[in-house]
Amino acid sequence: MKDEIVNRVANSKLITIDLEDYYPEGNRILLDIKDWLFHGFVLKEKDFREQASNYNWEQYQDAYVALTCSSDAIIPGWAYMLLSMYLEPFAKKIVIGNLEALETAIYQDIIKELNVTAFKDKPLIIKGCSKKPVPNNAYIMLAIKLKPVAKSIMYGEACSSVPLFKNK
Repeated sequence: MKDEIVNRVANSKLITIDLEDYYPEGNRILLDIKDWLFHGFVLKEKDFREQASNYNWEQYQDAYVALTCSSDAIIPGWAYMLLSMYLEPFAKKIVIGNLEALETAIYQDIIKELNVTAFKDKPLIIKGCSKKPVPNNAYIMLAIKLKPVAKSIMYGEACSSVPLFKNK
């Protein structure tokens, strides 16, 4: 059959890396402390400490938590540190910021621990689209981690990838 369709992508040595495969399960929770403040703007230390002491922290068991304040209040650093002391026995990860900052911090840990020796001298594609909230920063971190070992790095899908790096 001279007109046989050959799937060159399936027959290639390309390795696809999908960050979605590394997405850890667990609830992502945004803990907004605005309601812990006097009129939503003033942190009264005694009241804040009392609220933190009486709060149900167990609800954050095995969750990933982003601490934030949605009002324009100026929150001293110790306040977030205090809350993290209460959260630490329960939460998997705690950051100050929004949910995207939380996902970036989660992926930073994952990529830091990623063993890339299997990708040495291989042509790689970092898969682009995902259904899970993989932050854009994770793609950058992964590309930088892979660059010293990869033969080449592309982004996208095997059928329509964008070349990023080629080892000379």
